[in-house]
Amino acid sequence: MGSGTPRVVVLADSDSRWKWAASVARRIAPDHAIDARFLAVATMPTQRQIAEVGIVPDTTAVVDCVQLLEDPAVHAADLVVLGTTGGTVLSLIHALGIAWEGRPHRPLLVTGYVGVVYENLVDGLLLRVGSDLILANCAHDAERFRAVYRSIGADPADIVEAGLPFLGGAPYDPPAVHGAFGRTAPGAARPFTVTFAVQPSVPGTRAARLGMLEKLARHARLHPDREVLIKLRNRPGEAVTHTERHSYQSLYDELPDPPANLTLVYGDMGEVLDRTDLLVTVSSTAAMESIHRGIPTAILTDYGVREAHGNHYFIHSGLLASWAELDKGLVPGVDPDWAASRGVGHPDPYADARARIAALRAAAPGTLKATRPYYTPQSASDYLETLLARRGLALDGRALPPSSERPDTAVRRLIRRGAGGLYQVGRKRVAPVIRRLAKG
Repeated sequence: MGSGTPRVVVLADSDSRWKWAASVARRIAPDHAIDARFLAVATMPTQRQIAEVGIVPDTTAVVDCVQLLEDPAVHAADLVVLGTTGGTVLSLIHALGIAWEGRPHRPLLVTGYVGVVYENLVDGLLLRVGSDLILANCAHDAERFRAVYRSIGADPADIVEAGLPFLGGAPYDPPAVHGAFGRTAPGAARPFTVTFAVQPSVPGTRAARLGMLEKLARHARLHPDREVLIKLRNRPGEAVTHTERHSYQSLYDELPDPPANLTLVYGDMGEVLDRTDLLVTVSSTAAMESIHRGIPTAILTDYGVREAHGNHYFIHSGLLASWAELDKGLVPGVDPDWAASRGVGHPDPYADARARIAALRAAAPGTLKATRPYYTPQSASDYLETLLARRGLALDGRALPPSSERPDTAVRRLIRRGAGGLYQVGRKRVAPVIRRLAKG
């Protein structure tokens, strides 16, 4: 597939998806050059966020979906790793499949999940049908994914057990001397450090996020010999995968007299974990990094154990704890069977992925199966058309023509009816209220 230096194209649309996709590329194709393509969307990572991952691409470009389909590097690549939302994955599988139809050689498509899979399981899996490899982050996920694929007639062999690609780092090295309940004893090499890994949307309300800061400040005051770090995902103004409202940076300034041992920190999570003795979070993927390295980890229950928060994923882990328990000195320990089932501690989780890639590459020219998604113009034309149109693509896999030249469709008629209804509401109800207020 191609000549000269083997190459992998990595497409990403956010900071966390760049970290995942670039790390996957290094794991499955360590000798390949990396051509990075960043999707021109609001969540596109900044140069700092790109550099923070520590993987330097050989070439870089910012593209939309139409430009990506016209990029010679994509068609000449040996592998294409899609680190995007599911709708974009489906749209590109559909369009690339059309572009590659009849070609003797084509790149292998690789997709997967950025973090732990705790919601939208079926939705996400069906959007990824047609990839040559769908990477599952552990044996538990692979079993669930294959069951779904069997039930819909997709090939379960496309599901490959792997792991979160950024699990790594040195094993936990605690301070030389600890007192009881994680207190730093006199003569310790460094203070016992508690790191809180923030999430953009959990907890979600301003009051809850300010309350979280107050709990952190309380813990720091109760344990003046500890360092309490608040690990932030992004600097002010930077976009992330999930929109953050009520940033901890701004709320921190509202804390009355924050303790000196409570600190905001940025940077690479791996470097922060190097100095961490207890990782605390609601459900951040950072917990998996921490568990992998043997660092004590606590999954907070203060806001409930709920599917909406994602912390139900850890229900059998032995790590659920409240701030009140942590204040009293609790340092949770992970259940080893649970950790093993989630891919933690695997010596080489990407061996199966590399073996499948090698087998597919060894196939005779022209024998690779077509990249056919589950949703087709025959099975789900309205849904497929909607997803494609959002990315500037038509059902034929090409760029949409100018709006004035597009044929009328059921989806467009529905949108027009909705817009017309909103106009009538605005004209008949909202406008009179505004006029009355203006007169008053």
